[in-house]
Amino acid sequence: EVQLVESGGGLVHPGGSLRLSCAASGFTFNRNIIRWVRQAPGKGLEWVSSIMPSGAITYHTTSVKGRFTMSRINALNTAYLQMNNLKPEDTAVYYCMVPLGMDDYRGQGTQVTVSS
Repeated sequence: EVQLVESGGGLVHPGGSLRLSCAASGFTFNRNIIRWVRQAPGKGLEWVSSIMPSGAITYHTTSVKGRFTMSRINALNTAYLQMNNLKPEDTAVYYCMVPLGMDDYRGQGTQVTVSS
């Protein structure tokens, strides 16, 4: 069974930092792309970042470039999203996601709230 468990969210002031973690199981982690997506209140899912299986290549949506960094430790089956200089518009539930075949799997999400 594919499982993704996100953690590390919370309430932070603008300009603050958080590191999200995604613990994965039930599939061959080191062979799969991992993505972070987010859903702000009243909005749809938005892709944030992706990391290739080796961890050598990452992609980020324009609004987070230079502020967010994605990484992974394949030996731990875990991916991370380091978020710096957070802004109120980053407030959302953050999910990690893995595409497997015709399906996308994601966890239960972790809430990130950026507010003064």
